[in-house]
Amino acid sequence: MKQTLEENKGIPTSLLWTLAAIAGISVANLYYNQPLLNRISEDLHISEFTANLIPMATQIGYAAGLLFIIPLGDLYKRLNIIIVCFLLLAASLLGIAIARDIRFILLASLVTGVCSVMPQIFIPIAAQFSRPEQKAPNVGLLISGLLTGILGSRVVSGILGEYWGWRTIFYLASGMMLTCIIIMIKILPNMPSNFKGSYTELMKSVFTLVRRNATLRLVSFRAGLCFGCFLALWACLAFKMSEAPFHAGNNIIGMLGLCGIAGALTASHVGKYVRRLGVRSFNFIGCCIMILAWCILYFLQNSYVGIIAGIILIDIGMQCIQISNQTCALSLEPHASNRVNTIFMTTYFIGGAFGTFLAGTAWHHAGWGGVALTGTCLAGFSLLITLFAKH
Repeated sequence: MKQTLEENKGIPTSLLWTLAAIAGISVANLYYNQPLLNRISEDLHISEFTANLIPMATQIGYAAGLLFIIPLGDLYKRLNIIIVCFLLLAASLLGIAIARDIRFILLASLVTGVCSVMPQIFIPIAAQFSRPEQKAPNVGLLISGLLTGILGSRVVSGILGEYWGWRTIFYLASGMMLTCIIIMIKILPNMPSNFKGSYTELMKSVFTLVRRNATLRLVSFRAGLCFGCFLALWACLAFKMSEAPFHAGNNIIGMLGLCGIAGALTASHVGKYVRRLGVRSFNFIGCCIMILAWCILYFLQNSYVGIIAGIILIDIGMQCIQISNQTCALSLEPHASNRVNTIFMTTYFIGGAFGTFLAGTAWHHAGWGGVALTGTCLAGFSLLITLFAKH
């Protein structure tokens, strides 16, 4: 018989590590396309601007999934939601692998984004059922799993894309989603629902939370701006690195994702210090680091040292911002953790999609300088909000 978790009573370490691993595997689906955009553009005979719509569609889908699917974790059995989403993921990833038309790839990418939200079911589990003193570190552990998945996705897809074609990773990802279903059925404990009522009432309660909680709106918006700044880099890096003086292949572009391991390591430590230093301080530090990263990425844009240093710094800055703001958001309404996470992460990924679109447009019209200006402005706007806010 499966264990039943109780709120604030603790969560098994083995379960946390398994959820972190599966979170990494599932969130990776969002990022496989980034190192491959130049190869996809060539294979389908489409422009770089059109190819850049693929990650944008994925981010929009993710935001939609966060808004309409994650709240269901407060209403229905979470295992059932996970199984359905992973089955749809397996189908959409297979669809991308076999597609020959950009319109079908955009549609399948949208579905992939919608159904890749399952890690955001896992994070509220850690926040709701961990002991109070372990909430931030446990949330940090799951976010470390997410980051590891993001890093691994870019590295693996870049290498496979260079030697076996860009479609290979999507075939493999489809199979991994089916494997994850089996694991989740075996390990996920029983968890009580947090909401009694209909789906309509549940969604109304989401918007009620938005209206009545100014702090939730603040931390979500400024984190979303920084995520747009972060994705501006990855949306255009493949195009930048494939040009002179680098002429890098997909394998090299993917390997640059390993530089982000600094962000993953940061995530595991930030959670320990959020309560001590405060959310506002972490957001200030994170924005300054991201702005510094873009300065380096612009002024040293033609050297590997500059590119690598920029990637490392932007990853560290992003984790300072995400973990501090997300931990703050989840502490505001513990009884509605899935809905609060829905609001935070929907705003977060809308910001990501916005940053991706702006960066693609800037690259098309102004090259790398335009992308650097876009990233700097997004982080700068978040910094201004923090300077005039109390939290």
